[in-house]
Amino acid sequence: MELGEVRLRRGEERELRAGKPWVFDNEIAWVDEDCIDGGVVDVTDHDGHFVARGFFNSQSRIVVRVLTREKEEIDRAFFAGRLERAWKIRQTLGFSNACRVVFGDGDGLPGLTVDKFGDYLSFQIVCLGMERWKETLVELLAALMHPVGIYERDDVPVREKEGLIQITGCVYGSVPELVEIVECDAKMLVDIARGQKTGHFLDQQENRRRIRPYAREKTVLDLCCHTGGFSIHAALYGAKRVEAVDVSQDALDMLMENARRNGVAAQIQTRCENVFDLVKRYSEESRRFGLVICDPPAFAKSKKALDAAYRGYKELNRRCMGLAEPEGFLASWSCSQFMTPELFIRMLQEAAGDSGRQVRLLETMMQSRDHAATLNAEMSWYLKGYIMQIF
Repeated sequence: MELGEVRLRRGEERELRAGKPWVFDNEIAWVDEDCIDGGVVDVTDHDGHFVARGFFNSQSRIVVRVLTREKEEIDRAFFAGRLERAWKIRQTLGFSNACRVVFGDGDGLPGLTVDKFGDYLSFQIVCLGMERWKETLVELLAALMHPVGIYERDDVPVREKEGLIQITGCVYGSVPELVEIVECDAKMLVDIARGQKTGHFLDQQENRRRIRPYAREKTVLDLCCHTGGFSIHAALYGAKRVEAVDVSQDALDMLMENARRNGVAAQIQTRCENVFDLVKRYSEESRRFGLVICDPPAFAKSKKALDAAYRGYKELNRRCMGLAEPEGFLASWSCSQFMTPELFIRMLQEAAGDSGRQVRLLETMMQSRDHAATLNAEMSWYLKGYIMQIF
């Protein structure tokens, strides 16, 4: 079958051949009439030589999302092979109960996210081409992983940039209101239908264990705690007391149910408040904690928002450094892809200078291995974090 052709401007093929997963509209010389939105096209260099094959969408700034750099058929067998490979990799890495099974471009399945929560799957599609294969993908996932239920969480505004509507619902079997998973060393409840993202923040799963040496016998302040992944683990790891802060009372209610399931409810107290207001007040009150955990939502959701986000991250981290007791610890993250590791460490250096404290870097962190980043696709390395000691 003859595919449509997208020809690149001279020189634009270099990054694509090196592993870049997207072709943007300003990188294209011309598009032929056989290219159909949602269909598969071949990408060629300025001289007409094959570079990659992927999904096409003229409605999006990302005109092509790369599926393969080989001239292979994009059919049911292709997707079956990619899903099988992705699941096998997670099992080889030791994941079983809860993990990200498919991480979009990193697994050669652009625009597709699939998470496993116990016996249930939750998926999200943000690419028009992948949407055309949705029914096939559900069938293949059911045959491969034998879940009790599969839930669609296509309720994100980014779908509209691809010309897609937002939609949610159970598409296979049945999914209960709440599902219990084992995340690292804790039992956690997941609300697949209404929880954040596809139901739960699995990208921090392996970082939960990283706080073990810093939590024992400490008072802990967990900022933007959500449903308690870090709070519960800090308590399980021997924290004297944990103060968990979030703006969502629903999240805090879920946190306390998780605490009860893990037998640590007596060690945790919750506070429903804006974290910027709280850290300012606690700073003025000279409050101190043995471990401060700062895991805010993405402040920079676009490049235009980056300057304001940088200032927000800096102010929050400066305050957090001030709240750590002498020789205490700060664990801080950013999940914004636009806040690059270089920018994040520079921000922390500036925050440390402004705080008047000596800050030592102990550990660097990124997203869990089931969210493996592609080296030549910087946008996939979105979560970065550091554990620091404050003097």
